[in-house]
Amino acid sequence: MGFERFFSERAKKVKASAIRELLKLVSKPDIISLAGGLPDPATFPKKEVKEISQLVVDKYGDTALQYGITEGIPELREWLGKNFSGRNVGIENVIITSASQQGLELVGKAFIDPDDPIIVELPSYLGAISAFKLYDARFVGVTLDDEGLKIDELKDKLIALKKEGKKPKFVYTVSNFQNPAGVTLSLERRKELLQIAEENDFLIIEDDPYHFINFSKEDVPSIYSLDTQDRVLLLGTFSKILTPGFRLGWIFGPEEVLQKIVQIKQATDLCTNTFVQYIAYEYASSGALEAHFDHIVKIYKEKRDVMLESLDKYFPKEVKWTHPEGGFFVFAYLPEYINTDEMFYDAIEEKVAYVIGSAFYPDGSGKNTMRLSFCYPSKENIEEGIKRLGNVIKKKLR
Repeated sequence: MGFERFFSERAKKVKASAIRELLKLVSKPDIISLAGGLPDPATFPKKEVKEISQLVVDKYGDTALQYGITEGIPELREWLGKNFSGRNVGIENVIITSASQQGLELVGKAFIDPDDPIIVELPSYLGAISAFKLYDARFVGVTLDDEGLKIDELKDKLIALKKEGKKPKFVYTVSNFQNPAGVTLSLERRKELLQIAEENDFLIIEDDPYHFINFSKEDVPSIYSLDTQDRVLLLGTFSKILTPGFRLGWIFGPEEVLQKIVQIKQATDLCTNTFVQYIAYEYASSGALEAHFDHIVKIYKEKRDVMLESLDKYFPKEVKWTHPEGGFFVFAYLPEYINTDEMFYDAIEEKVAYVIGSAFYPDGSGKNTMRLSFCYPSKENIEEGIKRLGNVIKKKLR
């Protein structure tokens, strides 16, 4: 029949994710995938979830199986505000979302008008790019180094926007163990970013899904916890630290902003899964999370170490990569003349897969980069996958 004529202009602009399309090629069992950011199932607390599910039915019964309020159940919001915000905030400053991806979509819907400038990292999280692109944002990219977002470059971009008579609605940053680059925004730059936001009157959207997957002893305060001007929204999720199947996330922020986001959310899904919220609350409030974090950090640190050792062993010296102190990802930079979009198909021929780096650059650059994930594959497959990929890259060197 052909339905294109019925679609809205917004729907017509939505395209299939380049990553999702490429990953269809990875489904064969003999291919080692260093691509997807899937948590290791060995980290899922299956036994505890089974027991708590029965407890929730017995303890909360009709409430847990009923519609809930849009903001999320008060018990979980209060617990998150006291334990995860870094500021001990009240429930009026916390709402529950269907994972942080919904939080990003709600942020886009709440703040972005067509052609509004927003500042993002280069590279930046693809899910955020997709969410913000839906509302016709104008992406202004700022590159990263080992300390995260380059503040001097940010200042230059703000000056250029000011000459156009424009200023950004917000800066979006994945502050810890960034996806895809793996770098962490330094404390000094967090403070500078807050000062610049005040001077230039924009918001900061801080996305922090990997905060508790920290391999070092250094715990840098969140931008949100340093904020005294109510300019920061902090997004978090249970997906990486507990289980992605819960589809539970949260937003910390000023009450006035969250009230508007709640109104928007009511038109989206009315409320987040109530039953699962009670499971997460009972698990978190039982005190089990501290031991759980120790467990998952040990697993992922060992895998990170294997990947870094394998990169040193098998990748040619012309390739550089990041050294993350947490999270799921290593980001690699190949010589400028190697196109990793095209090389992906050569890698598939060698039975190994990665994520093309250009997918994380809204300006279309980054075609000599790739994201490598150590969270899901076994340690043996990480080493073998890097070995295979190293061979592919060596054939592309001039």
